[in-house]
Amino acid sequence: MRNRHPADQRQDPYTSRTGRTLARSASERMEPTRPTTRSRRYRHEEPRQSRPLLRFLNGLLTFVLLLMVLGGVTAYLFDGQIDAPGPLDKPKTVVIPKGEGTHEIASRLEREGVIRDRRLFIAGYLWTRLTTKSDGSRGVQLRAGDYSVKPNASIRQVIELLSEGRTVTYRITFREGLTSYDVVEKLKADPGLSGEIDQVPPEGSLLPETFVIERGMTRQALLERMQAESRKVMERAWPLRKKDLPLKSPEEAIILASIVEKETGRSDERERVAAVFINRLRQNMRLQSDPTILYGISAGKTVWNRPIQRSDIAQKTLHNTYQIDGLPPTPICNPGRAAIEAVLNPADTKELYFVADGNGGHVFAETLKDHNANVQKWRAMEKEMKAKSAPMSADAPANGVNAPKTRAVIRTVPPKQPGNESKGPEVIRPK
Repeated sequence: MRNRHPADQRQDPYTSRTGRTLARSASERMEPTRPTTRSRRYRHEEPRQSRPLLRFLNGLLTFVLLLMVLGGVTAYLFDGQIDAPGPLDKPKTVVIPKGEGTHEIASRLEREGVIRDRRLFIAGYLWTRLTTKSDGSRGVQLRAGDYSVKPNASIRQVIELLSEGRTVTYRITFREGLTSYDVVEKLKADPGLSGEIDQVPPEGSLLPETFVIERGMTRQALLERMQAESRKVMERAWPLRKKDLPLKSPEEAIILASIVEKETGRSDERERVAAVFINRLRQNMRLQSDPTILYGISAGKTVWNRPIQRSDIAQKTLHNTYQIDGLPPTPICNPGRAAIEAVLNPADTKELYFVADGNGGHVFAETLKDHNANVQKWRAMEKEMKAKSAPMSADAPANGVNAPKTRAVIRTVPPKQPGNESKGPEVIRPK
């Protein structure tokens, strides 16, 4: 009875009295001794205190992250505002004067109805400048000029339009045969140009053509452009000229081309008219060109359609080819490209004379005899035209309508000089 234990105090067969765990099998006895299992004890440990630098960096990173998120959202919303369609419902031309700053330009655009809010435009402009500088692009700068704004243009599109300088362009045409004085006067009268002209360019140095220019372009810059184009035309045409021309330089070619330009405006006659003057130069004959008479009297301010009197023909001037041999000292107008090319590549003829045919053209002849016959035909035609216009002239005072005027210039033969008997055939041409 002494060795008995209560049922609830019965010892675990696998545990010794000392508390050690006994092996349950022979194989388990062969294993190394296992450490005794210690009861888990929990102890209260105080939390470690964070370092101040780590706390600062953690807060800074959080702030930067929030700032980036806020900036991204703001940029997204702002881009939507400056990319939104503008208030214009139809195309409009806006003039930005020189010297206006960003605030003045923004106020002008708001006044013109191009944008809704000038403050948003200024913000968009500053934002565009910032973004273009950050990606290495060319800086954005609002420029003066005339701009055609399309309907519903956004603020970004308006900024790009003004910063790239895509101003309104228009065409200005200078017809062939204008003097340099005429060109300058035309430029002065054009309200789309700006600036003053230093001086009238030399005669024949301008190329008369149609130029596409921007509004606000300076007049002097356009003159320089015309001079540059004229030089380019001659540089290309001079090497392609016919051989054995009696022209020593491009300057002489321009002089003769100016005479051809004033003698005929028909493209199908230029080469033949040029050939007549080339043939005369080869035979040492005087050119006897009407336009040189008028230019010799009035120079650049010539009135080309005024009547030529006998006294004008006999007047000795530097340009009157009835009184001088060879070419005049300067051109008498600014010839066009076609007249220059005609002089450098004239028709292959032996013609020495031409007279008006009454239909805007000319009749050409190789001999003085044939030329005088053509002159007689023109005289008969002129008499017929005067007879038809006489009744209209008689009715003019009654009905107040001016009768059309038809005029022919009769050129008398200059006095013959010794050794110059071939000079001076009679020439008639209507004006």
